[in-house]
Amino acid sequence: MTAIDEYINTIIGQGAHEAHTDGSATIEAHHLLLAIAAGRETATHQALTSAGLDHQAIRDALDREFEHSLNAAGVPLTTFDLPKPSSAATPPSQLGASAKLALERGFASVSRKKDLRPAHLLLGILQAQIGTVPRTLTLAGVDQADLTARVQRTLTGEDG
Repeated sequence: MTAIDEYINTIIGQGAHEAHTDGSATIEAHHLLLAIAAGRETATHQALTSAGLDHQAIRDALDREFEHSLNAAGVPLTTFDLPKPSSAATPPSQLGASAKLALERGFASVSRKKDLRPAHLLLGILQAQIGTVPRTLTLAGVDQADLTARVQRTLTGEDG
C-alpha cells in the first residue's frame, strides 16, 4: 500500500468516526473535512489553519450551518430541545454522495495516481459548489475560492 493509499484510508476511517459521532448513516464530505482538520499532514493543516479552520472551528461552523438550515425550514433551534443524534453500534462504512464526489474531484485533479497528494483530497472537498461544506465555509466567514486557490498553490509549489 502506498503512502497516499494509507492517508486516504486513514482519513476515511477518521471520517467514519466523525460520521458516527454525528449519528450519520454515511460518511460525507464534511466528515472528511473534519478528519483532515484533525490530522497533522503539513500542507492541508497549514491551508486550513491559515483560514482559521481547525477541527473545533469546523465543528462549530457545522453546528451553525445545521441551525441555519433548520431556521431556513422554519424550525428555529431555540424553540426545540433536540436530543443528541443517536448512532448505530458501529461507525458507517459507506461513503455518501458528497464524499464520493469529493474523492472523484480530488483524484481527477491529477493525471497519474503516483502524483496524488493529501492536498488533492482537500481540494476535492473545497471544490464543491453546493452542499454542507460550502454553506459551512460561508457561515464561518471563509472565502472558499481563496482557500481553494491556496490549496492549489501548495500543490504547484507556489506557496511557501
